[in-house]
Amino acid sequence: MQHFARLMAALGLACALLLPAHAASGYTQTKYPIVLVHGLFGWDQALGIDYWYRIPAELQKDGAKVYVAQVSATNSTELRGEQLLAQVKQVLAITGASKVNLIGHSHGGPTVRYVAGVAPQLVASTTTVGGVNKGSKIADLVRGTLKPGSVSESVAAGVAKGLAGLISLVSGGSSLPQDPVQALEALTTQKLADFNQRFPGGVPSTACGEGAYSHKGVLYYSWSGGSTLTNVLDPGDGALALTGLIYGEQNDGLVGTCSSRLGKVIRADYRMNHIDEINHFFGIVHLFETNPVTLYRQHANRLKNAGV
Repeated sequence: MQHFARLMAALGLACALLLPAHAASGYTQTKYPIVLVHGLFGWDQALGIDYWYRIPAELQKDGAKVYVAQVSATNSTELRGEQLLAQVKQVLAITGASKVNLIGHSHGGPTVRYVAGVAPQLVASTTTVGGVNKGSKIADLVRGTLKPGSVSESVAAGVAKGLAGLISLVSGGSSLPQDPVQALEALTTQKLADFNQRFPGGVPSTACGEGAYSHKGVLYYSWSGGSTLTNVLDPGDGALALTGLIYGEQNDGLVGTCSSRLGKVIRADYRMNHIDEINHFFGIVHLFETNPVTLYRQHANRLKNAGV
């Protein structure tokens, strides 16, 4: 938490320094601060590498106040959500704002939805990017293969927990609890169906439709990629192309496009895979698609025009 507070203070100072020189247009200057929330095995900044590659700085450049949350790399949506809620309250205390705009990638999607569900008075908008909003077929497959209490589950959980612990260590969040089994459970179709019953904001009533734009005063948006192989120079594309074969439907390599849809769907078929959605691998993305950084800038402007 101390790491997060220091990071927020530094980002707040960066905003203050950047605004006079660069924010004349105010293109990304939302009414409320933006909080970015990472997904499974994610981080805020580790070894100088940003999870949200170049995105915070580009949003700040034209006026946005941006904060990057750090929650457990692997754990249940509810636990991650409670961690995020505490950080949201810190952002509000630091900025004096009454609400925040939440943007979550992958498992960050259900995480931000949890906060919007339990504390809607603190949230102006909730946006999921490649969000696992109705479950992941990959999580279903792995859960079906690793039977609860089995040796294979224990071994896989140990390896995953070690990786999550390493991520947390190098990103300054080593005190955060890690539980890969809870994370896996949280992303299954069955668990997301239960979650959606408790937190229905923005959830489409049809398999691949749009949900309510507004719920309990919170605006809901989503977008996602619908491709796996997007750039031959990207070392991550091959793995995502293989995992994408599991779906039998359009997906970004880890999340089906229908599962990603929430609230007002901006688009669910960008030529991006799950990693492109956060501008990785270091900005190696499709050459003939809207740049991911531009999507975040456009969305900040969309939020600004919506009055949030």
